[in-house]
Amino acid sequence: MEALRTENIRNVVLLSHSGTGKTSLAEAMLYDSGAISRLGKVEEGNTTSDFEPEETKRGSSVSLSLLPLKWKEVKINLLDAPGYFDFIGEMKSGIRVADGALLLVCAASGVEVGTELAWRYADEAGLPRLIFINKIDRENADFYRTLSQIEARFGRKCVAIQLPHPSPDDGVLDLLSPEPFDEAIPQEKIETYREKLVEAVAETNDELVTKYLEGEELSAEELRQALRVATLEGKLIPILVGSALNNKAIPQLLDAICDFLPSPKDRGKVKVRNTKLDEEEELPPEGDAPLSALVFKTIADPYVGRLSCLRVYSGTLKSDSTVWNTNKGRAERVGQLYLLRGKNQEPVESLIAGDIGAVAKLSETSTGDTLCEQNHPVQLVPVEFPHPNFSVAVYPKTKADVDKLGTVLAKLNEEDPSIVIHKEPDTGETLISGFGEAQIEVVAEKMKRKFALEAELRPPKIPYKETITTSTKAEYKHKKQTGGHGQYGHVFLELTPLPRGSGYQFEETIVGGAIPKNFIPAVEKGVAEALQEGVLAGYPIVDIKVTLYDGSYHPVDSSDISFKIAGSHALRKGVQQANPVLLEPIMNVKITVPDEFTGDILGDLNSKRGRVLGMSRQGDLTVIEAQAPMAEMLRYAVDLRSMTQGRGTYTIEFSHYEEVPPHLAQKIIAEAREGAKEGR
Repeated sequence: MEALRTENIRNVVLLSHSGTGKTSLAEAMLYDSGAISRLGKVEEGNTTSDFEPEETKRGSSVSLSLLPLKWKEVKINLLDAPGYFDFIGEMKSGIRVADGALLLVCAASGVEVGTELAWRYADEAGLPRLIFINKIDRENADFYRTLSQIEARFGRKCVAIQLPHPSPDDGVLDLLSPEPFDEAIPQEKIETYREKLVEAVAETNDELVTKYLEGEELSAEELRQALRVATLEGKLIPILVGSALNNKAIPQLLDAICDFLPSPKDRGKVKVRNTKLDEEEELPPEGDAPLSALVFKTIADPYVGRLSCLRVYSGTLKSDSTVWNTNKGRAERVGQLYLLRGKNQEPVESLIAGDIGAVAKLSETSTGDTLCEQNHPVQLVPVEFPHPNFSVAVYPKTKADVDKLGTVLAKLNEEDPSIVIHKEPDTGETLISGFGEAQIEVVAEKMKRKFALEAELRPPKIPYKETITTSTKAEYKHKKQTGGHGQYGHVFLELTPLPRGSGYQFEETIVGGAIPKNFIPAVEKGVAEALQEGVLAGYPIVDIKVTLYDGSYHPVDSSDISFKIAGSHALRKGVQQANPVLLEPIMNVKITVPDEFTGDILGDLNSKRGRVLGMSRQGDLTVIEAQAPMAEMLRYAVDLRSMTQGRGTYTIEFSHYEEVPPHLAQKIIAEAREGAKEGR
């Protein structure tokens, strides 16, 4: 594809609820523009966009796809984003580098949860957008019902610029067209919607509203020009209609993208932070400006290596050049640049301001990094991902894969930065956190397919702890004679419970040399080691003060190891005497849901041993602040989505530890002891 001017580029992200037809629409747009010669189908697993095996298996997108095409004199970079909530990180990446959005709504299903979510994210990014009512030829499709839903959910600024033709095979009616419609078509409905369009457009322009109120006819050119300005400013959102699967009204949609969505120049100067001067700066989206490019996606391939997808915001990025990675503070060698179309790569010499492409095998660069000129170091705002709340523990199936696991997970994290990988220090488990089961399953499938690493996914272990509830004293004498030097260590410990969250304290009040000073660190070490494995279920002991107050020694047989063993046994003996109890982590939870689901959420929290701390309103949403045990919240991401039809969101963080109710503690202790017997 030949180089184009920045003003002739459109970066458009396709957004919708899952199953609305984004991938089919992208395929039809590629086909009609001549970018591909054969129209693929999702059902057959041969679309340009969904090329990963995980996508063909599911029949839906799981990752963001880049799909450049040329329509007339305009280059359109389509970014096909997944519609399923689990892959929200991919949607966020597409929105970050797009200049406009195309939102799909199914004519049969209407406005769905994913549509509302996509709208909200596009709103937050300030993206001008179009709406395409898809599947108009489907059974039970109702354009006018869907149009009413859109207006009710998103406001009166959403205006139809097309209507479906009464005869499905005859395409659509263009309300902006100056040509009269066939008299066989009911004129009353056309006139009603055309009048609504003209009135909405006129209200966005002082000159046109005067003409309109004075009864003057507005020309088609005036309407188009004013509609473009209003769309770019977010005052109006044009609505189009067609069928992606049957390739109906796709050329008109491509025309609308070129006419009404912004070029990078229309979006204005790019805000960056000049790291040398430590101040904000604005760069023009022009080819001769200082370079700034953002890496928004990384594709990890065990054979090809890393492929970094990037958007150039200013300047020109050239093949076989050297750039500066501001985030890493290192120079980076850029090899061959490519345009990606699904899995296909087309080499190019350069990428101008506003364009999107990819480069292979960058050694230092990862998602979110800015590439620029070393003498003009700047930093762009990276993609911001929500915090994932659904976690699983990952266990390699073979010992040979244990060492391999960390490297593989790091590579998959490069590919999908929305997942969080960390080692849980209290349980020793490696946890993968994402937005739902589907995302985690895809990670496991990629592990196996790309890196031949099979892993088992399990619910995370709860990091229970143990503590004591009363003070006590314990004595232990370690005495062993084995020929030659024996072993002798004798200690008296006092155990005192501490307030929650205090941890562990060790003191010694030895007087008169009952135990020589050089053996006291050995006692402390023995106590500390014994604290790591409690007496009830083997969980660490916390919130305890241990005081070494007396003991005895042997001038020949005493040693560090003797006192370490004595300290360890005395601690265990004392804990057993001090009414030990099991503690569980309690989480702070902040849940945001539409008002109609509040009752269900409160009832569910009650069933999860939760405590509601407070409630507040945010528009038509209710914010519930509560506390609940971690053990009850492991699958809350799935539960909340089910209860609220995907409309609820929440954040969760650790608060404190509390005693486990006795009937539950007995069950946990029994399970832990059974697991210990089986060697788990």
